[in-house]
Amino acid sequence: MPHEFTLSHRVEFAETDMAGIVHFANFFRMMENAEHAFFRSLGFSIHAHDGSATVGWPRVSTACDYFKPLRFEEIVDIQLLVAEVRTRSIRYAFRFWKNESGERVEIARGSVTTVCTTVDRTAGKLGAVEIPDAIRAAIQPAPAEMLAAIATAK
Repeated sequence: MPHEFTLSHRVEFAETDMAGIVHFANFFRMMENAEHAFFRSLGFSIHAHDGSATVGWPRVSTACDYFKPLRFEEIVDIQLLVAEVRTRSIRYAFRFWKNESGERVEIARGSVTTVCTTVDRTAGKLGAVEIPDAIRAAIQPAPAEMLAAIATAK
């Protein structure tokens, strides 16, 4: 069962600020893109329909720490680790890597907690629900030693 996924991304000009450095908010977009790609790699969609309800994964917590700049046209690897799977939520840890002078360098680290919800299209109500069995069966938390390495490395 997967607990890790990596997505490569070439920085677009529109993602940078006037100094040519990726604007901080775009790291959150990259984390979300990696999460969506992870779900697709498992055969699921992050936005699905179940009868009259729409299943989604809104964020309830996000964070990102930045260590080095990322610039236009650089390629960044976004590593997603499943940090925790609970009854109704998933917490991800992310690491951002680029090659610098032939060496792999960590440039940022983030986290996202999402909650499985349904939106009843008839009533328009959003509510937390248990993670569907098929999704729960397809993922597992990363090994403790992988998560410990994230907590200690900088």
